[in-house]
Amino acid sequence: MMSADLKDLTEVVRYALETTRATTVCPFHNKVIIRVGDDAAESHAYERAKRILKSDGATFEADALRAEIGHQLATAADGRCPTCDRTDPAR
Repeated sequence: MMSADLKDLTEVVRYALETTRATTVCPFHNKVIIRVGDDAAESHAYERAKRILKSDGATFEADALRAEIGHQLATAADGRCPTCDRTDPAR
């Protein structure tokens, strides 16, 4: 299924964050990922990603997994889509 190279690790983490609802994609700007800010969902995403990688038999470093989750959460917009905020005249 998946190997634990960097590309796949990125994809596994993105999938885990989205399916646990730790992040979501803006419905109007599909390239904007929004961090929901739910600590429990973020912890669940880590466990889900770990299980996905283990089920594939891939070896991975826990530090690399934590770093990738941290990276994706850090690059996500906090709570709202900044593109929507810039284009909404009511805000």
